Amino acid sequence: MFRVMSHWPPGTATGIGSLPGTDPTEAARAVAGELPDLPYLPELPDRGVGADLIGRTAALLVDLAVEVMPSGYRVTARAGREHRRGVDLLRTDLDALDEALDTAGARRVKVQAAGPWTLAAGVELRTGHRVLTDRGARREFAASLAEGLVAHVTEFAERTGAAVVVQLDEPGLPAVLAGSLPTASGFGTVAAVPEPEVEQLLREVISALPEPVVVHCCARNAPIGLLRAAGAGALALDAGLLGSDSATLDAVGEAWDAGLPVLLGLVPVLRPEHEPTLRELARPALELADRVGFARPRLAELVVPTPTCGLAGATPGWARRATVLTRELGRAFIEPPESWT
Repeated sequence: MFRVMSHWPPGTATGIGSLPGTDPTEAARAVAGELPDLPYLPELPDRGVGADLIGRTAALLVDLAVEVMPSGYRVTARAGREHRRGVDLLRTDLDALDEALDTAGARRVKVQAAGPWTLAAGVELRTGHRVLTDRGARREFAASLAEGLVAHVTEFAERTGAAVVVQLDEPGLPAVLAGSLPTASGFGTVAAVPEPEVEQLLREVISALPEPVVVHCCARNAPIGLLRAAGAGALALDAGLLGSDSATLDAVGEAWDAGLPVLLGLVPVLRPEHEPTLRELARPALELADRVGFARPRLAELVVPTPTCGLAGATPGWARRATVLTRELGRAFIEPPESWT
């Protein structure tokens, strides 16, 4: 029987994670004020090394450290300057959101980190090869990530009194499965990792964290079935990249049948030439419900509207407007106009 897990109220909206700018206090206040049902810890990659997805996630690792080389992040014996900077930036961000939540109040909050496979693809071993190429190393990184995330969530929950939802960002997962990531030399590709192994490692990280764990994959060919099997409690997907093939529709329908809501990217991350109406923004969700066979009024529970991806590349003005539109879209799903039903 159809059942949606009640992790948050119907009509909830949120963001993916990143915002433009460099001021964590301003970002935290905007997120806490505009997205009261599920505010998130803002990521501000404009601050440079250590503020990007891999750098922020590396700052969470336990007993593992990275440094920055011309080719990217690399494992090192002790934390380098960039690693320490990532730790300091994350601490500043937590302080800013904690203060903003004291003012706005929130029962739950979302934090984001790279998932184990995107992390393994984005960090090099000392040999220059990706962590992804070494089975033992990628398991060590996954265990360290899980331990660091548990400590991160525990601390933030104790400080804020809010339930903390973890979002694992896995944009690199389809490439890991397809074997399409380039090797260190650039003349070949890293061998594909078999699905059972991908699922098992992801499951180990998810199972260590409080439910529900959101898994975000904004790439084409997001492996929805695999994410469900690994224990994801919710999915975060870009509506524009979902496609309409029967396999994708079946996967979405099965996820909804199993009670998994979808954080669905509906609001563009860059300002369009003409601002879309709420009806235009909602259209992909409405059409998805029709194709999968779910009544449109259920979208308030089935879908959590988000921007299509992070907003780091947006102008500050559009980032604010996109956040407002996302919130308005969530509310419109609760009481849709007659034209939506």
